[in-house]
Amino acid sequence: MTTLDETFTLSNGVEIPKLGLGTWFIDDDQVADAVRAAVGIGYRNIDTAQAYGNERGVGEGVRTAGVPRDDLFVSTKLAAEIKDYDKAAEAIDGSLEQLGIGHIDLMLIHSPQPWDDFRGGDYAEGNRAAWRALEEAHQAGRIRSIGVSNFRQRDLDNILRGATVVPHVNQLLVHAGNTPTELLDYCADKQILVEAYSPIAHGAILRNAEVRSMAEKYGVSVAQLCIRYTLQLGMVPLPKTANPEHMRANAEVDFEISGDDMEALRDLRDVDYGEHSAFPVYSGK
Repeated sequence: MTTLDETFTLSNGVEIPKLGLGTWFIDDDQVADAVRAAVGIGYRNIDTAQAYGNERGVGEGVRTAGVPRDDLFVSTKLAAEIKDYDKAAEAIDGSLEQLGIGHIDLMLIHSPQPWDDFRGGDYAEGNRAAWRALEEAHQAGRIRSIGVSNFRQRDLDNILRGATVVPHVNQLLVHAGNTPTELLDYCADKQILVEAYSPIAHGAILRNAEVRSMAEKYGVSVAQLCIRYTLQLGMVPLPKTANPEHMRANAEVDFEISGDDMEALRDLRDVDYGEHSAFPVYSGK
C-alpha cells in the first residue's frame, strides 16, 4: 500500500485520499490530459477552483480517466469575490454544470475576502451567506463535503457562529518554512482537516540549503521531503503539476521523517516567494 492508496476520514465520515493533484495554472485545454495522467499513475484526488478557469477540462479528464466516478474525489472552490447567498447558490450550480461529473466531493469558499482586498475589509456577513448556500447544497447531496480556504481563526469563528455544519476542510498555504502552528492546532481541535496547497512553497523552498541537505540524508528530492512533511503533519498535500514525471515523483513519499527533523522543518522560516509574491496568498499579509 502506498500513499496514493491511503485516505483520511473527514468529520462527516467521507474518505479523502491523502495526496491530491493541484491544477492551478493548468490551462483548461490541457488539464484533462493532466487529470488522465494523474489518475493513470494512481491519484484519486483532484483539486480545482472557479478561479482557475479549468473546471470544464477537469470534468472532461474525470469523465474520460477510465475509472469509476465514485473512485475519484473532486474538489472545487467558490470564487473569492462571491459574498452573498444568491450569487453563491448560482455559482454552485455553475460549478456542477461546468464539471459535469454529477456530484462534487468537496467545495470550499476560496478566501474570506475577495482577492483584491485579501486580508482587508470585513466580509463576515457575506461569508456566512455563502456558507449557507454551501450547507444547502451539501444537505441536498449535491456536494459531499464543504469547507473553506485561507481562513484564519477569526474567519472560522465567524462561520461557526451561524453554521449547521462545521467546515470539513480548511485549505491553507502550509509548507516547510511556513507552518502556522496555532491555526493548525485550532483546526485539529474543531476536527477540520487541513489541506496544504503549495507544499513545495511554489518552488521557493527548492533553494534552501538546510532543506536540501536534509533531503539528501533521506535520499529523496526536496519536493518529496516537503510533501512528506505535510503528510506527517496530518494534512492532504496538493502539489500542482501537469508533468507526469513530477506527478510520479511527488507520490513516491513512503518514507518517514524523524521527529527531530520534523521539528526542524516546523521551526524553519523561509517564505521568500520571489516573483510570485505578487499573488495575494504569497504576499505576506
